[in-house]
Amino acid sequence: MAQNNQKTISLVLGSGGAVGLAHIGIIHWLEENDYKIESISGCSIGALVGGIYAAGKLDEFEQWLRAITKLEIVGLLDLSWRKSGLVKGDKIINSLKSLVGDVLIDDLPISYTAVAADIINEKEVWLCSGKLFDAIRASISLPLFFTPFRYGDVDLIDGGVLNPVPIAPTFNDNTDLTIAINLGGKPEQNTAVSIENIVDQASNPLTKKISEFIDRFNDSKQEKTNNDWGAYDVANQAFDAMQSTIARQKLAAYPPDHFVEIARNACGTLEFYRAAEMIDLGYQKAEESLSALKK
Repeated sequence: MAQNNQKTISLVLGSGGAVGLAHIGIIHWLEENDYKIESISGCSIGALVGGIYAAGKLDEFEQWLRAITKLEIVGLLDLSWRKSGLVKGDKIINSLKSLVGDVLIDDLPISYTAVAADIINEKEVWLCSGKLFDAIRASISLPLFFTPFRYGDVDLIDGGVLNPVPIAPTFNDNTDLTIAINLGGKPEQNTAVSIENIVDQASNPLTKKISEFIDRFNDSKQEKTNNDWGAYDVANQAFDAMQSTIARQKLAAYPPDHFVEIARNACGTLEFYRAAEMIDLGYQKAEESLSALKK
């Protein structure tokens, strides 16, 4: 039960790769300012952070993230030799299970929905019961990176393909406010992932491993210049642009009471070793966007 001075929140956590670690800082801001999160709807990284928060293990997850290194991230990759994706995801999910526990959504103390995409039937799938980490694994199935996740008799991929800011699952919530977090904000200049720095990411072992994987499936080898983007870079930028466009449409059609927007190029999609920076950014953006609520 919320205390008399607390407002209850339906929190919508959008997709956007490692930028979504900003969700953690936003949750900290909400808690410090006496808001009670009673419902979470999330997709991709939003489903991951939201699910771990709902399970009561966000602090442990944050400590783990702040300590992780680039090489440790690479060590969590269990390569798939299928053409449907680079990583099976079992090692990552099992590591998170050991941290959080193999939790059922039905047992969570707050309402929780993870959104994935059934790309064959072109529809969203709302996962609000069953095993928490099955729902998370389905929702984070970023095309090219993770293999699709078999959920029942359907193959599911990243929910951000169809709905990167999934507000609709909160429509029937009996809360005071709906706050949505959009990770597809307008790119900012002078950030760590400018075009020049995208090229520089060849030194990132995770990006290099992905690029090498995709290159194996190229039908022809063309001579590259220093300014050429790899296949992964093109796909990644295209996916970000697509999600950003869909997010703007969703927010216009179903506006939340308030929202926080994070630039989609605040960090690279897979730069999870920048957790501390992204968490701080989320807290800062929450203060800038939501401080008027305190008045």
